[in-house]
Amino acid sequence: MKALQVHEPGGPEALVLEDVPVPEPGPGQARVRLHAIGVNFIDVYHRTGLYKVPLPFTPGSEGAGVVSAVGPDAPVRVGDRVAWAGALGSYAEEAVVPADKLVPVPDGLEWDEAAAAPLQGMTAHYLATDTHRLTAGQTALVHAAAGGVGLLLVQVAKMRGARVFGTVSTPEKAALASEAGADEVIRYTEEDFLEAVKDLTGGRGVDVVYDSVGRTTFDRSLDALALRGTLALYGQSSGVVPPVDPARLAVKGVFLTRPTLWHYTATREELLGRAGDVFSWVVSGLLKLRVHRTFALADAAEAHRLLEGRGSVGKLLLVP
Repeated sequence: MKALQVHEPGGPEALVLEDVPVPEPGPGQARVRLHAIGVNFIDVYHRTGLYKVPLPFTPGSEGAGVVSAVGPDAPVRVGDRVAWAGALGSYAEEAVVPADKLVPVPDGLEWDEAAAAPLQGMTAHYLATDTHRLTAGQTALVHAAAGGVGLLLVQVAKMRGARVFGTVSTPEKAALASEAGADEVIRYTEEDFLEAVKDLTGGRGVDVVYDSVGRTTFDRSLDALALRGTLALYGQSSGVVPPVDPARLAVKGVFLTRPTLWHYTATREELLGRAGDVFSWVVSGLLKLRVHRTFALADAAEAHRLLEGRGSVGKLLLVP
C-alpha cells in the first residue's frame, strides 16, 4: 500500500510517499481503510521534530474509513464505519489504530465530514465545555477564529451563550468568523487585539482566551483577561512560549492551562460522549464544518505548506 513516511525531521519535503507493507492489527487493534484524512498542526509538530516520535514514522493523527481487519479483543467489526483522532499513522491508504480510539460514524455523515470533525470538533467541545465552562453572558476571545478549530470554537461558544470576539488577519477571514457567529472580529494586522478587547469590554477584559497561536500572542492574551479569567493555550503555531513566572498570574488571579485533546478523552466513555455530541451537531446542521481544500495523498507537502503559511480557512483533508 501507499503511505507517507518521515525518515528525518524537516520541512514539508520530509514527507515521502512510499510503498510499505499492509499492516496487520494486533490484540485490541483494528485496521482501517482510509476514505479521508484530516490534516492538523500537530502533524507539522511531528514532522519538524517539535513533538518527538520514533523514526521513521507515518504522520497523521486523524482519519475516517471502514474497518478492514481486526485483532483479538477489538470492540469493532469488519465493515464498521469509524473515525478517530489521536492515533498516529493516518497518512496512508490503510492504518492500524487502537480500537478503543475508534468512534462510530453515524449514517448521514459524509467521509469528508467524518474526517474533518473529530480532532478539531472535539477540541472546540472540550475547550468551551470543560477547560473553561462557558456560560451565558460570559466573554471569550478566540485567536485564529477563521482556522480549523477557530471556526468551530466560535460556534460552540455561541451555543453556550457567550459573547465571542475573534482575531483574524484578512477581510476574507473576518467574513468567515462573522458567519460562524463571532460578535466582534478583530483584524490583528490593523489593530492591537489587546486594546480592542479593553475597548469592547469597558476595560474589564474577557473571561477566557482560547489561544492556539502561542509565542506572538501569549503576553497580550494574559493581559486581556478579566479578574480570575482563564488563558487556555492549546497550540503554538507561531512558536513555543518562553518560560513564565507564575507570579504574573497573581496580578489578576488568572488561570493558565495547556490542555490537549488527550486530557479530555482519557476514558472511552468521555471519547464517545464528545464525538457523539460533535457528530450529532454536524448531522443536524447545528455545527457547520468548512473544508477549505482536499489534496491527494501524494500532495501532503503542499497541504502542510498551506497550513504553515496560514493560507487555509477551515479544514484541510487528504484523500488516498
